[in-house]
Amino acid sequence: MTIYKQAADALGCNEAAIRAVASVESAGSGFLPDGRAKILFEAHIFSRLTGHKFDSTHPDISSKKWNKKLYKGNEAEYRRLDRAMALSAELAVQSASWGKFQIMGFNYKRCGFKDIQDFMFAMRSEEGQLKAFVGFIQSMKLADELQRRDWAGFASVYNGPQYALNAYDSKMATAYQRFAKELGL
Repeated sequence: MTIYKQAADALGCNEAAIRAVASVESAGSGFLPDGRAKILFEAHIFSRLTGHKFDSTHPDISSKKWNKKLYKGNEAEYRRLDRAMALSAELAVQSASWGKFQIMGFNYKRCGFKDIQDFMFAMRSEEGQLKAFVGFIQSMKLADELQRRDWAGFASVYNGPQYALNAYDSKMATAYQRFAKELGL
């Protein structure tokens, strides 16, 4: 039994549903070529979590508003994270989305981890990333959306109320069809 099948069984959905989410969130891979977990550092989250303390002195890593232009992508996101960690290590880690499912670090408790360090350690493996995803889905009561393949309902919670701007729901529906066919479902 694959780890995806185990996760699907834990959520009462099929494996294609989980693979669809991963495909849309991280293009299917939770890792960079050097083996580190994919991250995306969110300056607006860091700003909020630090009480806007660094907005004027570090506007590229602490910004009151979401700004796509601040993203550097791939390995460069770790340079942004490192700079933020020099200011507030724990809040910086909580301000990044992590791994194959791009779960925000501030959700570490929802994912079933006692602290942010345990969450970060889990992000080093695909099994850990799946464990975090299952814990998050269970805590947010989103398993039924995966079971019904209610992609709009799922995306509205998982990606936020503006999910349609990035077509998360339709991308997941399309990815689901592809994986369902590959898996013979």
